[in-house]
Amino acid sequence: MGATEDAASGRPARPDGMAPHSVGGSETALVLGLARSGEAAALALARRGVRVLGVDRNPELDAGRLRAAGVEVVLGAEDPALGDDVDLLVKSPGIPNEAPLVAAARSRGLTVWSEVELGARILPNPLLGVTGTNGKTTTSELLGEIFRAAGRPVAVAGNVGRPLTGLDGAVAKDAWIVCELSSFQLEDIDELRPRVAVLLNVTPDHLDRHADLDAYRAAKLRIFENQAEGDVAVVPRGFEAVPGGGRRIEFAAGDPLPAEPRIPGEHNRENAAAATAAARAAGVPDDAIGAALASFAGVPHRLELIRELDGVRWINDSKATNPEAAERALGAYPPGLRVILGGSRKGTPFDGLAARAREAGVACAYLIGESADEIAEALAREGVRFRHSVDLERAVVDAHADAEKGEVVLLSPACASYDQFESFEERGARFRQLVEAL
Repeated sequence: MGATEDAASGRPARPDGMAPHSVGGSETALVLGLARSGEAAALALARRGVRVLGVDRNPELDAGRLRAAGVEVVLGAEDPALGDDVDLLVKSPGIPNEAPLVAAARSRGLTVWSEVELGARILPNPLLGVTGTNGKTTTSELLGEIFRAAGRPVAVAGNVGRPLTGLDGAVAKDAWIVCELSSFQLEDIDELRPRVAVLLNVTPDHLDRHADLDAYRAAKLRIFENQAEGDVAVVPRGFEAVPGGGRRIEFAAGDPLPAEPRIPGEHNRENAAAATAAARAAGVPDDAIGAALASFAGVPHRLELIRELDGVRWINDSKATNPEAAERALGAYPPGLRVILGGSRKGTPFDGLAARAREAGVACAYLIGESADEIAEALAREGVRFRHSVDLERAVVDAHADAEKGEVVLLSPACASYDQFESFEERGARFRQLVEAL
């Protein structure tokens, strides 16, 4: 029997008739990965009387909060035998399906969920899901601002920062939840069903994790697969057919908007068009959408103005962790741009980025990290000037020495951060410190 709608709550009813708060009748659950989302998932399960075994490879992880809640914690090992006596495995998004515990669980037919699948089951709230290669965080946070401008209760969670299960008991039941969803999170959903689902774009990324672009795309499109009549699928104009039964709404950067967005760049106008379409689908009026578009200043580490010094603007775009994101950032500023590029490898090519750097009139690229040589080769083919700065500290010094009044220095690495930093947030924060110290 297909899914229907619970008339009292407006929430999609589960096809098997289980209550929205059910976690599948599990008596024992194993939560693999106990960082931010894993901790939230383990605590949410423990609150429901589920016996929880928490496992993490980090032997130094602070598990005091989990142990105080009754979670059994195993640190420093991922012995596949740990899953022998559990009914459910919930895994953090950073853990691949090839991990020994996950592979062993699947071989025994054990249920494996992502943290967002668990969150969708225990929360009674309507979900507005946002995915895509680039722009997810900006669009999710903008949607939060739009709902708040309309005076409607809302929470923003998921890949954006706060885990979905972290909202358990913390939001009103009638609040919408805007949930940023990564491909890693969507790999292991089962019944997660956004009332409104948004796909911003799909370009090559995370090819070190996914087998190929087709597998990456398929993971992204899972955001739509459980949608039914009454749901809405928001996609780029002309995009291929998507799974599920949601009503299709298309958007493009050139769409008329209730107001022009405050944040710069054609790509951000496209994000604003997607947010506008999604908000309208959720019943938000245009006056609230326009007010939010005009006031929303963006998110940290995404085209974030750090300071202007001697007529030079310093911009933090550390969240640009793939070439496509950096290409979009280059288009947001006039020619003469100086850009800091490089970081850890993700299996993506840099030819398109180099061509965009030439077209955008980049004055010089300052290369850092383990991908510097690959980027240098691509830039050389396009005749774009570059310097090997090796690390972020030296890149800031070099750019500061070269930049002239009226120019922009942009950190938009086009790469992940894991060769030199724990996260793009740490990389962006370090950039801010260096720039503020100039």
